[in-house]
Amino acid sequence: MQDLTQLTSAAKQVSDLYARRFGVTRDAAWYLGKMTEELGEVTSAYLSLAGQTRKDGSKSDLENEVADLLGFLLLFADWQGVDAGAAFERKWGAYLTEDK
Repeated sequence: MQDLTQLTSAAKQVSDLYARRFGVTRDAAWYLGKMTEELGEVTSAYLSLAGQTRKDGSKSDLENEVADLLGFLLLFADWQGVDAGAAFERKWGAYLTEDK
């Protein structure tokens, strides 16, 4: 299993390829827009899988969209200088230590 640092590095490599291939300028609108777009696609894939749309969905479709959302979240965090793993441990991990 890869850690978030490795996943972020892979996401940056793919993002660099995408930006060169399509002439994309990665700015706030791009990072935020892509995360929003991918969240919509996760929602759509889930609803299709759950039989709540006219289109039949698959678990693979949902997994692919979750992967896209995670990739863009990692890119956004990196762009903003946020260590997503450390932030997660600090924020969510605090709940694990409250009861001890």
